Amino acid sequence: MNDALIASLLRAVEAAPDDHALRLHLAEQLDGAGRSAEALSHVSIVLQQEPGNASALGMLGAISASMAATMAPQAPVAPAADAAPAGNQQNDTPPGYDWEAGSKELGSSLPAPFIEGRVPLHSDAGSDVPEAPIENPAGPGVTLDDVGGLQAVKDRLHESFLAPMRNAAIAKAFGKSLRGGLLLYGPPGCGKTFLARAVAGELKANFMSVTITDVVDSYIGETEKRLKAIFDQARKNAPTVLFIDEIDAIGIRRGSLTGSGAWMRQMVNQLLIEMDSLAGNNDGLYVLGATNHPWDLDEALLRPGRLDRTLLVTPPDAPARESILRYHLKNRPIAGIALEWIAAQTDGFSGADLEHVCTTAAEKAMMQSIERNEVLPLDMGHIRTALAEIKASTLPWLESARNVVRFSNQHGRYDDLSEYLVSQNML
Repeated sequence: MNDALIASLLRAVEAAPDDHALRLHLAEQLDGAGRSAEALSHVSIVLQQEPGNASALGMLGAISASMAATMAPQAPVAPAADAAPAGNQQNDTPPGYDWEAGSKELGSSLPAPFIEGRVPLHSDAGSDVPEAPIENPAGPGVTLDDVGGLQAVKDRLHESFLAPMRNAAIAKAFGKSLRGGLLLYGPPGCGKTFLARAVAGELKANFMSVTITDVVDSYIGETEKRLKAIFDQARKNAPTVLFIDEIDAIGIRRGSLTGSGAWMRQMVNQLLIEMDSLAGNNDGLYVLGATNHPWDLDEALLRPGRLDRTLLVTPPDAPARESILRYHLKNRPIAGIALEWIAAQTDGFSGADLEHVCTTAAEKAMMQSIERNEVLPLDMGHIRTALAEIKASTLPWLESARNVVRFSNQHGRYDDLSEYLVSQNML
């Protein structure tokens, strides 16, 4: 019963990520189910957005105390025999529809799927840690050509990161090591993860993706071992793009870790050690971090040699919005859809918002079809109804970021964000 409730809460939080009360309720249920590390990650998200939230602070102390209580030396629990990850499912791409007539004429331009294998990680101490996914682009893989629009973002990504990495001989001649760190930041739902996959495709590198739940462990020292094992596996499979999603939850500012949260300092320290790698074996390891709150990162992570380059991933521009809409409508019966008009009406919408518009419009068309007992195509009437219900979710983030630019940009780190806000008449 509890598992069903948690699954339902996870879906609800995904649909309403800014509902702090709902997220804390999920964290409470996860902690009660013995999933303290996952609970902690949700509490951390609330505190990153609202540092003074009393409920979140109280829950942080309670969860940390419960985790500390389990840290006494004891025999490890063996994983269940049926806990192996499920295999991949082939994702065939059927043809789409003609956008004006709704006929099945538009071919698919989706990239070949990734081949994913799971590679066991082992720490030097010999303790078992969870497996981490290694993805190796098959054939052409996902590249920046598969990212619709956002040309300015792609140009900056090429200049600041990809060009030096692709020209290894020239980089070495100028004394530049073949390693790198890049921080992708911006509003939620704008494709930071997809851009990271595209970077892996451009570099013809393996792709590893980790989150705080892959790192945090309730036993003393195990969190640090997990981080080391993840970096060791990435080095072993170099060239590798190691993508750390919500990196602010792992590299949180150490000055903010007091009281019951002070134990997380060692996690940040270990992350810094792995990024420096005193053994000098990080060549071919490209660390990409993604966050919605770069101002919450520990400053040491942003110094030269670590995540020393930052890139703002803006909400999709008009060409990108058309591409996203096309993708989410391609397998549905449609008629008379004007993509250009929809894109013009959705300035500031994230990719997730645009998917929500298409899903909501499809639901309207489906209910109408059920009432008439025949399949009716999704048309502009359904789209307009959906747009009347859905607003851009990026605006609260941009309004919050505006204060950072106004009062905390003396070092110029957020100049690209400032330029974007000016272009949107928000600054």
